[in-house]
Amino acid sequence: MHSTTLIILAVIVFLIVYTAMKRRGGAGVRSIPASQLEEAMKSKNGKSFLDVREPGEYRGGHVAGMKNLPLSQLSSRLSEVPKDHEVYVMCRSGHRSMQAANILKKAGYVNVINVSGGISAWHGPIKK
Repeated sequence: MHSTTLIILAVIVFLIVYTAMKRRGGAGVRSIPASQLEEAMKSKNGKSFLDVREPGEYRGGHVAGMKNLPLSQLSSRLSEVPKDHEVYVMCRSGHRSMQAANILKKAGYVNVINVSGGISAWHGPIKK
C-alpha cells in the first residue's frame, strides 16, 4: 500500500471512531461515583437531584432527596429543573442518567453531573 492510501484509511478509521463516540454521548457531562453523591447532597443550595427511573422503580426504593423525573418525561418537563443549579442525575445503573444528562446539556444546562453506577452502586439508605 502507498503511504497516501494508509493516510486515507487512518482518517476514515478516525472519523468512524469519533462519530461513534459522539453518538454515545457524555460530552461535557461530569460523572461522579455513587459514593460521592451523599457528600454532594449535604448542601442542597443551588443543586437539583433527579432520579430518572420510571415511577414504579422509584417507588420500589430511592435515595431520599432525589426528585423522580422519568427520562421518558424529561424533555417535556425541563421547566421543573432550574438552569442555574448543579443538576445531579441518577438512574438504576448510570445509562439512562447519562441519556438524561445529554438531554439537559442540549437544552442549555451547564453544570450536569451523572451519578455513575446509579442506585445499584449506592450504599446509603434507601427510602420506600
